[in-house]
Amino acid sequence: MTKPYYITTPLYYVNSKPHIGHAYTSVLCDSFARFRRLSGEKVFFLTGTDEHGTKIDKAARDAGKEPKQFVDGIVPEFKKLWEALNVQYDFFIRTTDEEHKKVVREILIDLEKKGEIYQDKYKGWYCVPCESFWTKLQLKEGKCPDCGREVTELEEENYFFKLSKYQTWLIDYIKNAPDFIRPDYRKNEILSFLKEPLEDLCITRPKSRLSWGIPYPNSDQHVVYVWFDALVNYYAAGKFPEVAKRFGNVWPADLHMIGKDILRQHAVYWPIMLKAMGAEMPKKIIAHGWWTMEGAKMSKSRGNVVNPHEMVNKFTADGVRYYLLREVTLGQDGTYSEELMTERFNTDLANDLGNLVMRSTAMLERYFGGILAESRFDENDQKLIAEACAAFKSSMFGYDPRAALAAIWEIIRRANRYVDDRKPWVLAKEGNQQELAKVLCVLMESIRSVAILLQPFLPASSKKILKCFGIEKELMLDESLRWGTLKPGLKIQTCGILFPKIEVEKK
Repeated sequence: MTKPYYITTPLYYVNSKPHIGHAYTSVLCDSFARFRRLSGEKVFFLTGTDEHGTKIDKAARDAGKEPKQFVDGIVPEFKKLWEALNVQYDFFIRTTDEEHKKVVREILIDLEKKGEIYQDKYKGWYCVPCESFWTKLQLKEGKCPDCGREVTELEEENYFFKLSKYQTWLIDYIKNAPDFIRPDYRKNEILSFLKEPLEDLCITRPKSRLSWGIPYPNSDQHVVYVWFDALVNYYAAGKFPEVAKRFGNVWPADLHMIGKDILRQHAVYWPIMLKAMGAEMPKKIIAHGWWTMEGAKMSKSRGNVVNPHEMVNKFTADGVRYYLLREVTLGQDGTYSEELMTERFNTDLANDLGNLVMRSTAMLERYFGGILAESRFDENDQKLIAEACAAFKSSMFGYDPRAALAAIWEIIRRANRYVDDRKPWVLAKEGNQQELAKVLCVLMESIRSVAILLQPFLPASSKKILKCFGIEKELMLDESLRWGTLKPGLKIQTCGILFPKIEVEKK
């Protein structure tokens, strides 16, 4: 069985409901997964939830619930959001799944046998929100270097993984695999971090302090550190019987898509864990930026969190997907603004795309009863579309959805200019039926090409457009993008309003 293209979101931490950052990561991965499927590749798209650790234990207690009861109530919220956003994942893994816990235990037992884990006393400063230990030298002004919050001094007996043993190996690996961490400035951040000596990783927590976690296999006094537990999911997913039966061997992952705040865990801990396990490295880690509002990262404590379900209700799933993918270059921070989102929706989707489709199909109906009367176009028309399609594919294989959408919009804008330049209504008035038929043929071929290219990004809208052409299924990219596929006599339905304009609230 051919190994599938394997793409992952991070496991989302379920101490609270999903937010726009979660939506962004999943929409990114869904678009790449859809593109690969439509390019003829077999794909395994994994997402899921991270359900252990101190923060979840505390959130459950604050809610007056047991941790498992608490996470069982939050997990469906993520699944509902992916359904609302048309995210088509292949498997949903939870760190409370028995198969996952079994794989974690097997890995720990094996690492102990290899001498990669030892027991020792640890004294250090602990950050509860980050669930991380720090040495005094690592603290910044006495606070957590990652989040800036207060830390607590602790001394405990724990198990440690020999992270430091592999520091030189990891530096060499990153330097010799230029595409392993992207963008380049994130790779440079990790190499800069690795200039300082690595501390061995404390991979357990005493049950006396935290009981909510996977029990450590060789101690009834400890549970596994949440980050060691969570990272294993990418490897463990392939061990689930239903995954192995349907997809065969999925490891190594082709792409881990993550937020920049968890880059260190994925680009330092995870590769070293895999090296010690004797497993292959993932092929690529891409760290995207944060979504901000008025210059500040969105967070519940700041009160600037946007509810993704409310976004979908107002702007539709395709509208939200378009904004998230078009507004920011992958890797950089994005700014959320309802005003900007409304402008994007009304200008790009309602005016550029929606109006082109509606008025073009309406003219075909008005002048030819909806029947394509001609299958003729200039070579130059076909060449311009071919160039845009090539730019689209190159951008998607290069993980740049913003550029891919820009290539599609070049076709859309050119088609709108074509309507304005050729003025089909004037040709109709003059009785120039042959030229009118040709103009409408060019427009129909352009719209059909746009609908095919939009399938990874705007699945609902592309489906509606293709249905007007009598096409009831997704179309493979290479097979269906050739011009001349539309034949004279084809009945094309009038496509109504795809994106009803959103009223701008007056201040």
